[in-house]
Amino acid sequence: MTRLRTTLVAAATALTLLSITGCAVTRGQETVGAYVDDTAITTAVKGRFLDNKDVDGTSISVETLNGTVMLSGFAKSAKEKTTAEAIARNVNGVKSVKNEIAIRP
Repeated sequence: MTRLRTTLVAAATALTLLSITGCAVTRGQETVGAYVDDTAITTAVKGRFLDNKDVDGTSISVETLNGTVMLSGFAKSAKEKTTAEAIARNVNGVKSVKNEIAIRP
């Protein structure tokens, strides 16, 4: 009975993973691996924003597609905007950064 349960859990997990990754490929990405890499890049950039005192990570959105990071949202100063871009550029796997952050007056 335990072996049957383990097999069923493994099959359900595999089916779930296949259905999730299937969505990634239909997003226009080249491979499932690219989607996983992009997700890791986005997570790393957001984490570094939250660790940095000069960047308000809750006001800046991060999206990644094929290694290109798109930053959007609002910054309090030009320094915060350039710091956010520099942080994103220094994350492994980032090919380029598009900085669309607006500075609040």
